Amino acid sequence: MTLRARAAALLGSLALTLPAWSQETPVKFQLDWRFEGPSALFLTPAAKGYFKAEKLAVTIDAGNGSGGTVTRVASGTYDMGFADLAALMEFHANNPTAPNKPVAVMMVYNNTPAAVLALKKSGIRSPADLNGKKLGAPVFDAGRRAWPIFAKANNIGNVAWTAMDPPLRETMLVRGDIDAITGFSFTSLLNLEARGVKAEDIVVLPYPQYGVKLYGNVVIAGEEFLKKNPEAVKAFLRAFTKGVKDVIADPKAAVATVKERDGIVNADLELRRLKLALDQTVLTPDAKAEGFGEVNPGRLSLMASQVSDAFATKERVNAAAVWTAGYLPPAADRNIFKK
Repeated sequence: MTLRARAAALLGSLALTLPAWSQETPVKFQLDWRFEGPSALFLTPAAKGYFKAEKLAVTIDAGNGSGGTVTRVASGTYDMGFADLAALMEFHANNPTAPNKPVAVMMVYNNTPAAVLALKKSGIRSPADLNGKKLGAPVFDAGRRAWPIFAKANNIGNVAWTAMDPPLRETMLVRGDIDAITGFSFTSLLNLEARGVKAEDIVVLPYPQYGVKLYGNVVIAGEEFLKKNPEAVKAFLRAFTKGVKDVIADPKAAVATVKERDGIVNADLELRRLKLALDQTVLTPDAKAEGFGEVNPGRLSLMASQVSDAFATKERVNAAAVWTAGYLPPAADRNIFKK
């Protein structure tokens, strides 16, 4: 055997005997939506090397809705993702025998960002004013799917729905084709302003302020990935939590990581969107009371029941099956409310 051959054989032998902790675990992660301000929560720990320091090789892709993210994680196309908890609950209840059902492992948006938005000139000022009105939203919109819960809480009936693609939602409202829309508050509000509507001319009715205490987006992981890589999931959440603290401390720098990923985004606009998202869903009194990343069991059970009714699922949602806190970092490490 030549010297070169012996060296190659030795290197091959070393590769086979390297301890597992020295190798990076690949993690394919999908967002719920395109690269916008809130995606900085995940892009920041990636850009700062926090995932890599945890021996993870994380790739982050944009999404096109929470339902799609849940389905792709369930199929194994992605290992983990970011999705609306209601969409995850619906998938579980409608696919009870499906293998690899995703599980929520960390609460991020403690309060749903779903809201009803209207223009002041419509005369809409409160939920009661929505009776008999024309509402519009994409069929998969979280606010539209949860509308029966909002309507029941506010005694609203007799509304007509119009469906459209996401880019047309705010345009149709401005044109007067519909009276109000549902959408994530931090998305639709800025989209309306981008279409020339002044902030003072927009009415926002956030679901959490009108009796709908639904949770919002969570980090999810496929069942098989959880079984095979429990330490990788814990490592991911540690790195993510560290990144969230950085985003809160310096939102402007965080948005710069989004700009690096997608050069066409408007940094100033996305900074506003990120700050709105943090204030309305992450840094909320409910999140502080429950602890960032955690859920309240009673509130989770109520949401499971409400989603079962509103979404008319095949089976009732089993709250215990969609959520686990077993992979979270210690509570002290998740305290994002320190001054």
